Amino acid sequence: MAGGNFMHRVMSYLVNELLVNSLANSPAFQRFAVRTSRRIEDISNKAVQKRQELAEQMKDFSKNFESKN
Repeated sequence: MAGGNFMHRVMSYLVNELLVNSLANSPAFQRFAVRTSRRIEDISNKAVQKRQELAEQMKDFSKNFESKN
């Protein structure tokens, strides 16, 4: 069993190295990675903005609710 595990780890390492190197040197993959990163950053910024807007709305709502009571 130990020999099979060792061979599996060696093959896994070799495939991983080939895959990582080929993706790292691929202009198409690099463009994909940059676009994806930008989109995630944009979505994250929009989420922060919406969270702030909701906090302001809740603050206004609670002020209006307190003033009516």
